[in-house]
Amino acid sequence: MKIEFWCMNKTTFQYVKDGMAEYEKRLKHYTRLNVVIIPNIKKTKNLTAAQLKQAEAKLILAKLDASDHLILLDEKGKQLSSAEFSSFIASCQLANHKSIVFLIGGGYGFDQSIYVRAGVKIALSRMTFPHELVRIIFLEQLYRAFTILKGEKYHHK
Repeated sequence: MKIEFWCMNKTTFQYVKDGMAEYEKRLKHYTRLNVVIIPNIKKTKNLTAAQLKQAEAKLILAKLDASDHLILLDEKGKQLSSAEFSSFIASCQLANHKSIVFLIGGGYGFDQSIYVRAGVKIALSRMTFPHELVRIIFLEQLYRAFTILKGEKYHHK
């Protein structure tokens, strides 16, 4: 199973790049991970939030394969503990998905067409985090999930 982690807009802060790189390196021991940064939409000054979400959706949908299992990281999604997320990853492995795509949307969230296409919505927290910080948080939780599955000592109950 290949895991893809898609993020809207470039990563601007060096500490985020460093944190992402650390967890990407750690995850290589457990899974094939591909991080995809979907470029910023150009000329957004005169776009409404709905128009921006539609433009982002076009980019996302054009990149998705029909067989990709799309999972949204969305504040309206189901909240899971780290152990539950680990079980979720295990169930994805058992379901024999060729590719799982975890997606962080833009600043205004997702267009309705993305919600329709998605298989699952997961919330990392009820709190709102900056999109760039979510990149590190998610990758750490993915790493934690794999260490739980392997029975390693990283996660403490």
